[in-house]
Amino acid sequence: VDNCYGEFTGEHEPTEYGVDLMAGSLIKNPGGGLAPTGGYVVGKAELVEKAAMRLTTPGIGGECGATLGNNRLLFQGLFMAPHIVAQALKTATFCSAMMSKIGFETSPAPNEVRSDIIQMVTLRTADNMKKFCKGIQSGAPVDSYVTPEPWQMPGYNCPVIMAAGAFIQGSSIELSADGPMKEPFIAYMQGGITYESGKLGIMMAVNEMLE
Repeated sequence: VDNCYGEFTGEHEPTEYGVDLMAGSLIKNPGGGLAPTGGYVVGKAELVEKAAMRLTTPGIGGECGATLGNNRLLFQGLFMAPHIVAQALKTATFCSAMMSKIGFETSPAPNEVRSDIIQMVTLRTADNMKKFCKGIQSGAPVDSYVTPEPWQMPGYNCPVIMAAGAFIQGSSIELSADGPMKEPFIAYMQGGITYESGKLGIMMAVNEMLE
């Protein structure tokens, strides 16, 4: 199971329900906004060992490997992760409530149970999509002056727009939003390592759309 975006969002993890092997990224939930790179594999011991052998070298497995001197950040990020994920969940709920109030369809709804940090907002038009992403970017701690523009990203059949003013490139636990520039123009918002900064980003996105 690929559990990216799902770690620490509920009381139980997939491995408690019989999942044999689970993997994820440390620049998402379990890295707590501190891990600069990396991933993890968990599950049945023999399968984790086989995965380690496949990813490194048979006979070495997980006994050694490159950590890039980041062990302190990896472990501190994991320690902080449950709290950081809670901040992201609060940000997603706030986003859902605010966007619902100004007339947009959201999923999950503000009062629905969540199993990951992703918030879907159906924005209906290309102009709304650009304004929403511009607002999210404006509220970022990094590159807030940048205006996101759609581009033909490899692997997609249409232009994609992305807003992500993150300390760690590609980090989805930091506030970000993205989506394909095609009907019904759905933006996928996630992250927010503090509720205060996440709330600011959402408010700036709403303000951008109402102007």
